[in-house]
Amino acid sequence: MLAEQVYTLCKHIPKGKVTTYKEIAKALNIKAYQAVGQALRKNPYAPHVPCHRVVSSTGNLHGFKGEREGKALEEKKMLLEQEGVQVEKDRVNLKKYLHTF
Repeated sequence: MLAEQVYTLCKHIPKGKVTTYKEIAKALNIKAYQAVGQALRKNPYAPHVPCHRVVSSTGNLHGFKGEREGKALEEKKMLLEQEGVQVEKDRVNLKKYLHTF
């Protein structure tokens, strides 16, 4: 099942790093970036599966818990910053923080 494969990969993103929906899809040899996002939206294993460490391919926080703004996005930002990831204007510098598989 795709969702379980996504969760397995997501568990390997280290603290202080992020990856993208595209990187996860690439590691799974698919192009279904949105399907990756949908799986993470429904992540039943949080925080053991750290879906807050997944951002868009531009570095934008993009979404969290199915929300694209407001309290959920602020929570994602807070979680990343607690792990040492700098977030500026809801964006992460991928050159500095990107984890690839």
